[in-house]
Parts: sequence; C-alpha cells; structure tokens
Amino acid sequence: MPDSAETNEAVWKSDAAISHWVATADERERRRADERRLMAELLPFDRDQPFTFVDLGAGTGAAARVVLAYFTGARAILADYSPQMMEQGSRELAAFGDRSTYVSFDLARSPWPAEIPEQVDAVISSLCVHHLPDARKGELFAEILEHLRPGGWYLNYDPVATEDAVVESAWLRAGDRRDPDAAAKREHRTPEEQSRHENHVRHIIPLAPQLALLEDAGFEGVDVYWKQLDHVVYGGRRP
Repeated sequence: MPDSAETNEAVWKSDAAISHWVATADERERRRADERRLMAELLPFDRDQPFTFVDLGAGTGAAARVVLAYFTGARAILADYSPQMMEQGSRELAAFGDRSTYVSFDLARSPWPAEIPEQVDAVISSLCVHHLPDARKGELFAEILEHLRPGGWYLNYDPVATEDAVVESAWLRAGDRRDPDAAAKREHRTPEEQSRHENHVRHIIPLAPQLALLEDAGFEGVDVYWKQLDHVVYGGRRP
C-alpha cells in the first residue's frame, strides 16, 4: 500500500504529468461523453431536484461537470489529493458557482474528510479505483456504502482486465483499429510515459471480482450498466 500510494503521488502530484493530462483532456473527454452522460442518467433524481453527490478521485471534475449540467439542482463535493488537479478543476467548475467544492482526500490511505457529510445521496468515481490494490478497493466500497443514504447509488467508470488471452487480443485489435497510432505509441513510449503506463495498469483486475466486492460490501442492484472492450460502468445502490 505505501508503495502504491507513493507511486501514484509521483504521477498525480507532478506538474509535468498534470500539464500533459490537461493538454490532452479535450480529446479524451470527447471519447468519453456517452459514458459520462450515462452515469448521470442512471442517477434516480428529477432534473431540478436538490441532492448532493460526491465525486471520488475527481481530478479536474470532468464527471462532476456532466452531472451538474444534467441536474440543475445537484451539488457536488469533489474529492481529490492532487493540488494541481484541484486547482485546474476549480477553474473549470467556475461556471457552476457555489454548486461545487473540492476537498482533499487520498483514497489509498486517508480517512474520509469531515467536509463530506456522514451520508450523501450518491457517489460516483471515474478512472481512479483501478489505482488501488484489491484489498483497498473492497474497503473503499464498504466506506462508500456507509456514506450513502438508504437508496443512494454508487457508480464507477473504470478499465478492467481479462485473464483470457483471446479476449485481450480482441480488445487490443479493436483499439488499434480505432486509433491507428496506438501501436506506435506503445512501442515508442518515453521513460516518463512508460512510468505512467505501468502505474496505470498494475492494479487493474477483471470485472467479476469487482462486482463481487460491491456485493460483499452490501450493495444491491449490482450490475454492469455499460461496457465497451476494457472499459465499464458498474455500480449498485445501498438497500
């Protein structure tokens, strides 16, 4: 766990890494628009209904911005631990005024900050849970359940792995056909890019164990609500 946390920090608290992330954000978010919107559509609220949700590992707030735009009565608490990400995110969320706020939270090893209420209406996360070791994934899911009101939903958008070589080959083939430059990018990574890649993939696990962790934590309605190749939206609600 300390090694995992320290390696994550080397990436996500690096000015150079964050500058690269921000510079390439528009292209990434265009590809993720449908998944972001689906996460909002899955939440059981009226469009103008007041509710509070937490965006864990929020980064610059890409997922939270979609939910805030979809639900005019929503209020977001964005939790992250990268000062650079939170600074950039605060600028990008300025259009929502006082409907959003950042809190500092290291998902790998910190207690939940006091600024997050004991119970909220929903929790979302995007592209961060896969950075956690399996034991911490399970712990986090249990903590999320405790912070949800009865009937509150948790939704996660993340990559998954496979232990089937045939499936993995198909994922890679389709990905390369969608991005003709992908193979060359893999073969010619800079040392910094290779380090970021290794940090990205080392704790990614197959889908089934993650769904089992949600069920073990006590969630109901656990399902894969969207899947395309190695990326999924899964979640469930607190009974």
